Amino acid sequence: MFLPPATQKGGVFALGNFDGLHRGHKLVLDAAIEKAASMGVKARVMTFEPHPRVLFQPGVAPFRLTPAHAKIRLLADYGIHDVVVLPFNQTLAHLPAQEFVERVLHHELDAQHIVAGHDFVFGHNRNGDMKALAAWLEPKRVGVTEIAPLGDGTVFSSTRIRELLKLGDPKAAAVILGREWSIVGTVMKGAQRGRTIGVPTANIQLGDYLRPKFGVYAIRAGRIGEPLIHRGVANIGVRPTVDGQSENLEAHLFDFDSDIYDQVWEFALTDFIRAERKFEDINTLKTQIMQDITAARLAL
Repeated sequence: MFLPPATQKGGVFALGNFDGLHRGHKLVLDAAIEKAASMGVKARVMTFEPHPRVLFQPGVAPFRLTPAHAKIRLLADYGIHDVVVLPFNQTLAHLPAQEFVERVLHHELDAQHIVAGHDFVFGHNRNGDMKALAAWLEPKRVGVTEIAPLGDGTVFSSTRIRELLKLGDPKAAAVILGREWSIVGTVMKGAQRGRTIGVPTANIQLGDYLRPKFGVYAIRAGRIGEPLIHRGVANIGVRPTVDGQSENLEAHLFDFDSDIYDQVWEFALTDFIRAERKFEDINTLKTQIMQDITAARLAL
């Protein structure tokens, strides 16, 4: 069913979807990395793509905090040796939980230890849980570490992060994430209307990313893999004043004048400035943009 290369077998596996890679996920990763170091093996992640919701809810609106490319990059940056991506399809969705443990985790991945959160479930109809996982792996001499919820009542939830971003509250979302939420994409050439009013912009498509509340944000940005040292302001939405249709992020970087078309950049949302709305004409929009720039500079 799933035949990983030999280089991805063995070691400690952290299990989960890890969308957003928030602070709760990092507790799982920390435990996996620590356990792998004590065993002298590699720390790996086993995850699923596409997200199971795509299979079970066809046509669902974009909801990903970290699409596959962003998630794998963040996991590598965190210190995970490599990521095993299981193709989530009808075959995997209908695999009984015990068969998933014996066939995939034990036989195909040759896992030496498993780490997952207390609420991790798996298998057909989500019939497998952490208790069953430990029971099925014990005879095979494979240990299981279950990460319990924090005793102080703190809840780390991708669902809650999505809710906060849709409310236009990136600061509260960042508390759960442990970092500012960001969107990564290739800068494309737009209609270049911004240049005609003295506000050049970098535009990226939102793709599979969650649509946060449409509006204007203070941002920090940088080329992928580099520090986010450039401050700016961005509109996320459809640009109704110019009859825009596609949902894009359109960013103006302060004190910056370089050609970055076709480069992959990361844009982190730091603060919400205002909701997107349609203006009477371009001059009114330009006046508002100048006010947005001032507000974003103050927020940054």
